[in-house]
Amino acid sequence: MGENKRERYIVAFEIGSSKIRGAIGVVDNIGVVDVIAVEEERLLDKVRYGCIQNVDVSNALATVAERLQAYPRVEPRKITGAYVSLGGRTLMSRLEDVSLTLPAETEITRPIINDLCQQAAGTVSGERDVVEVVPVRFTVDNKVQTSPVGSYGRSLGARMTVLSCAPQIKRMLRRVITERLGLSINGYVTRVLAEAAITLTDDERRLGCMFVDFGAETTSVAIYKNGAPVYVATLPIGSRNITLDLTALNQIEERAEEIKKVSGNAMAQDNLRRKPVPDGIDYTEVNNYVHSRADEIVANIRAQVEYAGLRDTDLPGGIVIVGGGARLRGFNELLSQQTNMKVRQGAPTASVRITDGSIDRAEMVDVISILAAAARMPEAECLTPAVAQDGGRDSDGHDSYESRYGEGSVAGRGSRIGRLDDEDDDDEAAENEKKPVRRSEQPQKSRGVFSSFVTSLKEGIARMVDDNTEFKD
Repeated sequence: MGENKRERYIVAFEIGSSKIRGAIGVVDNIGVVDVIAVEEERLLDKVRYGCIQNVDVSNALATVAERLQAYPRVEPRKITGAYVSLGGRTLMSRLEDVSLTLPAETEITRPIINDLCQQAAGTVSGERDVVEVVPVRFTVDNKVQTSPVGSYGRSLGARMTVLSCAPQIKRMLRRVITERLGLSINGYVTRVLAEAAITLTDDERRLGCMFVDFGAETTSVAIYKNGAPVYVATLPIGSRNITLDLTALNQIEERAEEIKKVSGNAMAQDNLRRKPVPDGIDYTEVNNYVHSRADEIVANIRAQVEYAGLRDTDLPGGIVIVGGGARLRGFNELLSQQTNMKVRQGAPTASVRITDGSIDRAEMVDVISILAAAARMPEAECLTPAVAQDGGRDSDGHDSYESRYGEGSVAGRGSRIGRLDDEDDDDEAAENEKKPVRRSEQPQKSRGVFSSFVTSLKEGIARMVDDNTEFKD
């Protein structure tokens, strides 16, 4: 009889230039992620081009975490760690050829492949952080091998895509998440590759295609050929540039953003006549601005094919695009027209299950992709186990934190999110020794505390009646 495997909860954070998104998913026995909660908080000028500029981002992140913890399938668990996305203007890639000469004919094993990856990572300057190393092609004794593990040879060669970023990206993430919120970072996930992994089909990757994430301040591009990413770049331009252009029409940024979303069109509007409108806005002029900037963004996207050393005809899989900017009316049509390539809107197609109809899988692809990528990474705890229901066992049938570590212990208390700044942990531990009644970390949100109080009150009244005890003020 097989043992029931405990549910594995994963928490993901995606910190973008215009918003923070957080998500919680549950991984089943075959690795499929059930997305159970997604939350979002808007940002303005605290993250620029993918890099955190102000540690006050932690306040918005704490708000997102609090909302996630309040979901019925999550509460009363507390968030203790998360997988975090990496991206931004400083993310870039380079192709590196590395090789090993073996002393004799040897079986190629996973550790040998890892040695090659470490060798490729070592080619990056010490002034940059290595984010990920992705194999593109292997050769064993100068013969191309798709899967070299298990083959024999005296020499092993590989072409690797090495991704790196400025150290400031990770440093600021640690300051906001670890130092300010007390949460552990269980792993970093390269957002553009994670998104491509759950939106591209195998045929698209093998034939050759371009993946585009058109965001607020950056546009990320990943080009695939023969099943692997051969080029990754981040352009410091995004849909917010269109919004800022529209402020030239004497509109504040928030109003310009609304005009762009509701009435903007990236296609040329030369054939439209100017008509007076009640709000006094000349929408032909609006769309001249929109088309001009969209045309520039498309030109920069198209140029990446040349920078990768390829031609449009080398990518018969076409272009798959995601991101808020991709929802601009006419943009995908303009992109297809200018590149002579087919364009489709990307959405998660594999490895995830979304049963909540309020979660838009296409719109939330960024944070959902981080969940899917984290499910394939080494396991790490993101949540405390559920509070014990009976006999020191949690709702999943496992020993609770309290039964393993004792009430009031550091391990049992979990995340600081939701705790009052002036709450004294030592005083709380002393109180717990005197009163072995479990207290919620968030009494204002816990339904169990109220029910326990009512039960205790009823029992006390019953004893008083039995003992003929008089009530006294």
